Amino acid sequence: MNSYALVTGASRGIGKSIAEALAKEGYHLILTCLNSYDTLIDLASHLKKTYRINCITMQCDAKDAESVHKLFENSPAPDIIINNAGISYVGLLQDMTIEEWNNIINTNLSSAFYTSKYAIPLMLQKHSGHIINISSVWGDTGASAEVAYSASKGGLNALTKALAKELAPSGIQVNAIACGLIDTQMNAHLSAEDICALTEEIPAGRPGSCEEVAQTVISLLNMPTYFTGQIITLDGGWI
Repeated sequence: MNSYALVTGASRGIGKSIAEALAKEGYHLILTCLNSYDTLIDLASHLKKTYRINCITMQCDAKDAESVHKLFENSPAPDIIINNAGISYVGLLQDMTIEEWNNIINTNLSSAFYTSKYAIPLMLQKHSGHIINISSVWGDTGASAEVAYSASKGGLNALTKALAKELAPSGIQVNAIACGLIDTQMNAHLSAEDICALTEEIPAGRPGSCEEVAQTVISLLNMPTYFTGQIITLDGGWI
């Protein structure tokens, strides 16, 4: 029986590309999003028809523990967790509201705790599993005017390394992909001039694609169990 993979924030961008890559490999899917649910349903229909896999969609608020709990109560046990749900905030720290800070931290970091908390007991029964967190280079270096985002991704990296040590004896791998500049809607706030200036700093000479992130996910799934606790930087040699 094919394994199930849960992808959060799967309606567009990186999550959508990861879902398609997993479907192409024959994995059954559990896909979630919060806002673009009609788009997610269309994606699921496409993946089922194209790759002949099962694809379950659920509207789930990744930053809400109860919503994630309900997700696990109403879906098959996933063998793979892709913690992709994330949001950004661009602005000075002193201008952030407390609500905005909590929204960033809960969406980008607490969400990974919630999915891991409910997935781990199921993975322990099989003595196998994968948890892959989609992080950012800013989680290591920090970015001006993106303090909350950087803090959330730095926390995600630390969670990855620590949880990998907990779960390695049980054959469960935990890794993260620290993305550089990726061509997604999250970067829509950047002007053409901003993109050009950033691209000039990147040795590869271009932003990365969502498909390249998805390819990295598939590579991690094919790594031996000894490969765990790693933060894989995907940035074209930028940082």
